[in-house]
Amino acid sequence: MISRRALPILKHLASTRTRSVSYMPRPDDGNIRAVTLIPGDGIGPLVTGAVEQVMEAMHAPVYFEKYDDVRGDTKSIPPDVFESIRKNKVCLKGGLKTPMGGGVSSLNMALRKELDLYANLVHCFNMEGLPTRHDGVDIVVIRENTEGEYSGLEHEVVPGVVESLKVITKFCSDRIAKYAFEYAYLNNRKKVTAVHKANIMKLADGLFLESCREIASEYPSIQYNEMIVDNCSMQLVSKPQQFDVMVTPNLYGNLVANIAAGIAGGTGVMPGGNVGADYAIFEQGASAGNVGNQSLVEQKRANPVALLLSSAMMLRHLQFPSFADRLETAVKRVMSEGKYRTKDVGGDSTTQQVVDSVIANLD
Repeated sequence: MISRRALPILKHLASTRTRSVSYMPRPDDGNIRAVTLIPGDGIGPLVTGAVEQVMEAMHAPVYFEKYDDVRGDTKSIPPDVFESIRKNKVCLKGGLKTPMGGGVSSLNMALRKELDLYANLVHCFNMEGLPTRHDGVDIVVIRENTEGEYSGLEHEVVPGVVESLKVITKFCSDRIAKYAFEYAYLNNRKKVTAVHKANIMKLADGLFLESCREIASEYPSIQYNEMIVDNCSMQLVSKPQQFDVMVTPNLYGNLVANIAAGIAGGTGVMPGGNVGADYAIFEQGASAGNVGNQSLVEQKRANPVALLLSSAMMLRHLQFPSFADRLETAVKRVMSEGKYRTKDVGGDSTTQQVVDSVIANLD
């Protein structure tokens, strides 16, 4: 028998049972999270501004601490920026242009090394409505982010002779392999491919492969194979569907991720992030080669899709999955409809037109 106290509750449930629910808020303490924001160079302020607008429109539980003074040609990252990232633990960043030669260090590398962001992840996948040479591409490239050829250990032995050291350690190889297999396991991925050049660099890349094989033995449900980087590049452009998760040393990962991004639709639509044990920085996935394109800046036609999807990865990292899903769904819907696209993906829209369309498609 139903008690009188329960009747009002049942009436309320009956009156609301047909109500549609588009998303559910995260069941936590409701605290809004601070995120460090580095707009960066060139198109960076345009695309980070796009993220700010969309986050505000969807009432995402984040707010930004913005640092406009960080530029690729400055000597170092200001201490207050590092202090902000260490406090917030999460950063969203536009591209930082690294000057060619001249001894100027990459601020991107400085951030990764100082914060020990040892894993770089780029997700390259076909988007509905965006025509590409290959269908069925869904590749995650996981790249060691702190050593290898990017160790920055270079010196001139004698005039005209420069020595550049590639550093591979068991510790870093173990943890990037562990990250790749754990990512595959948690995301229901079926295969991990280790990319290497151990036929030539027998000690360095041999050590990397040794770690990958050891970690692979701990995940018997995940298929494991190895591929030499030059063959891997050829296989990517001929049959990319064979790849699932790829784990690579530093330099190879940079090359492989850009090839995979080009196959799947271009760097303007591929999300990515840099993750460590304590901190994470999210940015455009593949190389931001268009960061210094002045015409894109002047015409305000930079593609915001990659950074919008990277910010969805950030929301998921912050454990706000419903907001991440809403944002990804809206972006993919805009790309699928094809009415508003920037020039790099076959359209002629401005950054703002794409942003307005994404906001209009938020559920």
